[in-house]
Amino acid sequence: MTRLVVIGPSGSGKTRLSSRLAGLLHARHVEIDALWHGPNWESCGAEELHARVSAATEGDGWVCDGTYHSIIGDLVLERAETVAWLDLPVTLVMWRLVRRSWVRKRDDVVLWHGNREDRWVNQIRWLFWPAFERAFENRRRLPAHLARHPQLRVHRLRSDAEVEAFVQSIQATESMSGSSNGSERQKTPPLAET
Repeated sequence: MTRLVVIGPSGSGKTRLSSRLAGLLHARHVEIDALWHGPNWESCGAEELHARVSAATEGDGWVCDGTYHSIIGDLVLERAETVAWLDLPVTLVMWRLVRRSWVRKRDDVVLWHGNREDRWVNQIRWLFWPAFERAFENRRRLPAHLARHPQLRVHRLRSDAEVEAFVQSIQATESMSGSSNGSERQKTPPLAET
């Protein structure tokens, strides 16, 4: 079974790690940002997002980046069995977030539904500042919040080396699990706490 969620502030690498894990586990990648944002950055609304995420995380075989907890509550955490919490140094996260935005602007990258990065002033207000706050808020609130979900195996990853070790542990377990048929394969390995 694979029901894995990657959490952390914007810029911490959730989407990249989720995509990589989904590939290793032959699972679907659920990118909640893509479900939430429509054309012109219009949101689909809380009720519709709940329905979309509920459908996307039905059953086994998924890796989700983010939880959108403030909008849809604990839906993802209640369904997940493993959490990879990206708790990287805040300065590193902010540097990566600024660099990512700059590259997307420079290369005119099209995001979900035709959206592109917003003006810098808007990004400071709606992306950078919330990411900065979320990093510290996660450290204060997440341990107790995650403890309310006893089925979760939580891996708090505090460095790039720990992230890579986590990926390698999954890759090693997958290569030892036998069949490449998704229905016959052990999908989420028992992992040691990190």
